Amino acid sequence: MRTLVPAREWHPTWLASYQYDLLEIYGGRHHRGYAYAYDIRRRRTLELILDGVEPGASILDVAAAQGNFSLALAELGYRVTWNDLRAELADYVRLKCDRGSICFAPGNAFELNFPNPFDVALATEVIEHVAHPEEFLRQLKRLVRKGGCIILTTPNGRYFRNRLPRLAEIKDRAALESRQFKPDSDGHLFLLHPRELIALAEEAGLRVEKLVLFTNSLTAGHLKLERLLHALPRGVVFGLEALTARAPHRIAERFSIEMGARLRHA
Repeated sequence: MRTLVPAREWHPTWLASYQYDLLEIYGGRHHRGYAYAYDIRRRRTLELILDGVEPGASILDVAAAQGNFSLALAELGYRVTWNDLRAELADYVRLKCDRGSICFAPGNAFELNFPNPFDVALATEVIEHVAHPEEFLRQLKRLVRKGGCIILTTPNGRYFRNRLPRLAEIKDRAALESRQFKPDSDGHLFLLHPRELIALAEEAGLRVEKLVLFTNSLTAGHLKLERLLHALPRGVVFGLEALTARAPHRIAERFSIEMGARLRHA
């Protein structure tokens, strides 16, 4: 992946995306919690893909923003299609592309249509931004071949610091439609609990093959722990993260900020 240098003539969306790249792929020294949390999410997401399908498979990366997952997967040998509602980001991703097979299909994820189904649909931190997540899963299922899979990550609604409503508490989904598709945490409409995600998947006719919980309060710098991250060696932080991930499920789901799932189109 190429390292970019921002220019004055860049589109505002490019400049905003570059600020995230500074945190996610260029170091993140000034907000170590965000950088560590992103690193963990990236690792867990790639594990879910690599354990489920071999390189060479076709992957649709939905709402892929600045394309860091798309580019990483292309470099690993997957045939990737990048998608985002913001079409102007496609050229930003092209600038970063160093090697691998990647093509571009901007547009509304609910309106996508391709002549051939994909082996994998990837949607990282997307489902909590859509007003009708069950329809979103059904759309992803339509885009994936039988035997293929859908890889999701989303904030864990059971995390003890979560204050957003769970999906079951939303009485009028239609009222959320005007607020959906907004990026960043300000665009979160609700947060799914692990059991809600499982129920949504089963309702869509998908089999939950694997569900993982990850990123604790220390790793993300929550509870005013950001300063501690600058004092602790990286190995210690990630060692404590591994302990949280191995905790019994009833404990891990209360202390893990994120969850990921591999859903199989049976």
